[in-house]
Amino acid sequence: MSDRFRELLKKVGSGTHTSKFLTREEATQATLMMLQQEATPAQIGAFMIAHRIKRPTGIELAGMLDAYHLLGKKISTAHLQSEYPSVCFGNPYDGRSRNVPVMPITALILSTVGIPIILHGGACMPTKYGFPLVEMWQQLGIDFSNMSIEEIESYLAKTGIGFIYLPQHFPEAYNLIPYREQIGKRPPFATIELMWCPVTENIPIICGFVHPPTEERIRETFALREIKNYTTVKGLEGSCDLSRNRTVIAGSSKEGKFERLIIHPRDYNLSGRDPLFDSKTQVIAEIQAVIQGKSTELTPSAILNGGFYLWHLGVSSSLNEGLSLAEELITKGKLAAKLKSLSS
Repeated sequence: MSDRFRELLKKVGSGTHTSKFLTREEATQATLMMLQQEATPAQIGAFMIAHRIKRPTGIELAGMLDAYHLLGKKISTAHLQSEYPSVCFGNPYDGRSRNVPVMPITALILSTVGIPIILHGGACMPTKYGFPLVEMWQQLGIDFSNMSIEEIESYLAKTGIGFIYLPQHFPEAYNLIPYREQIGKRPPFATIELMWCPVTENIPIICGFVHPPTEERIRETFALREIKNYTTVKGLEGSCDLSRNRTVIAGSSKEGKFERLIIHPRDYNLSGRDPLFDSKTQVIAEIQAVIQGKSTELTPSAILNGGFYLWHLGVSSSLNEGLSLAEELITKGKLAAKLKSLSS
């Protein structure tokens, strides 16, 4: 048992009137002790549920993210020859179970025009046990799960897409996943995963979220860590996928200046139902159909997402231009060719 960890646990788990917030340094220390298994299983589980109930502050999240950057393996983008900066997308690790995801299509669109994309995630995990990103890519013919960091860097340079897989590249964090099942709730680490950027250099980060307080904590955490270029997206199931069924709410920070982005899909004739998740087989079939240039219920979602990010990341000068380019890339077979090159 760690006596030092017990003192930190007492601070966050003493109840409504007597619990205290951790300093950034204490949050880093507590996270390192959990990741390195210096704290006992009882201590780790108690900390997770106490912090879940109390809710972490931006200062505490900054400290936890510091620990992730200290221990987690990272890739470098310095060697990439690209007209555009690399971008890291943060999606919930426990996957998708309600709507058909668009992220693989978005990644193909952006990498096709020369934007290097870094994704990260784990295997099927609690509490949702949804369809994880790494498995979507596997069923599309690309397996990131057994690549080393060096192989990921090489693949990123060759194809424009890289994927950091938690069990392979950050086992210390992956070893904490069983606690999520045991406590039955997402711990603060689920929020850290949205913000974590496993890249050596400072590159733009795009974070999905569901609840407005999460976005507030993201903004506070990034300010403390002096991360000035990021985007927040109130996306489907907390992902970076924009919804056609509601107003798009996003936030953009460029060099520390934050701007709210509000987009109405109906203004671009793209409103409608977000395709529902029925099975993994159905999801992959719908994603594959769009990649092959077929017009499906998912196509407008792919155009909306691809067009938004093409505009937001500086490829297109307007949203309308971005939407047109996304549609062209889909219908002209560019995504099919890109996917083929990824697996060759």
